[in-house]
Amino acid sequence: MALQDIRQRSGTLFLAVILGQVLLISAQVSTKSGVPVIESVTFGIFSEVQRGLSGGFLGIRRVWTGYVGLRNLRVENDALKRDLAIAQVAEQEQRALADRTRGLERLLDLREHLKLKTVAAEIIGAAATPDFRTLTVDKGTRDGVRADMSVIAPAGVVGRLVVPSLRSAKVQLLIDRNAAAGAIVERTRAQGVVVGGGDDRLRMEYVSEAFDLIVGDLVVTSGIDGIYPKGFAIGRIESVERAGGAYKRITIKPAVDFSSLEEVLVVLTPTPARDAAAGVSE
Repeated sequence: MALQDIRQRSGTLFLAVILGQVLLISAQVSTKSGVPVIESVTFGIFSEVQRGLSGGFLGIRRVWTGYVGLRNLRVENDALKRDLAIAQVAEQEQRALADRTRGLERLLDLREHLKLKTVAAEIIGAAATPDFRTLTVDKGTRDGVRADMSVIAPAGVVGRLVVPSLRSAKVQLLIDRNAAAGAIVERTRAQGVVVGGGDDRLRMEYVSEAFDLIVGDLVVTSGIDGIYPKGFAIGRIESVERAGGAYKRITIKPAVDFSSLEEVLVVLTPTPARDAAAGVSE
């Protein structure tokens, strides 16, 4: 073991002496440009180390710059999304306002052309079940409305008031299965009674078989029921079924789209039939 240690130490000392001589010679020997060899070698080694460190720092800097840029881009993207959402909401509000304005314009135009006294009402509720086809409006007895007053829209007949309160009232739609109105076919002057079916269609009953009815005929109110003024559109005949000489079924498509109603007019002026009935009762 001692002999081996001596040999290792001798080898190490020998290598150290050789390395010292190489360094000494390198320090004395110069390159063609006059720079000592040791300095040139040392510069080359350290330049490579610097290159590696510089590349590492540059890579880290690029990653950091990309992260910061990506984060800023994400913030800008979120801001743009918020601005877009706000703009879309504003557009919907403007569209809704424009639609309501057009609806009010049609309602006011109808009101101006009527010779009847009316009050405009806004729909604030609807029945939760199709068995009772009703709406609730924001006008009540304090506004002069009473039970059995008719309710109309620019397209035609909506229904009648059935339960008025102080500040609101319930409207029975004409398509309710318990609703009915005196009617007349405009082309042939055939009279009958229009009744609701609970769905989105009406039926016309008690029509004389002497009249020739066709699909597309306009049906209007006759005014004989004492509720609806005469001449307001109810709908158009959609189908006619005949059994022998009598009419079996006459289906009418309503003139009013009840699902899109927002504002209506309540007719305050009594019909001639109601006035006559009131005079008789007195």
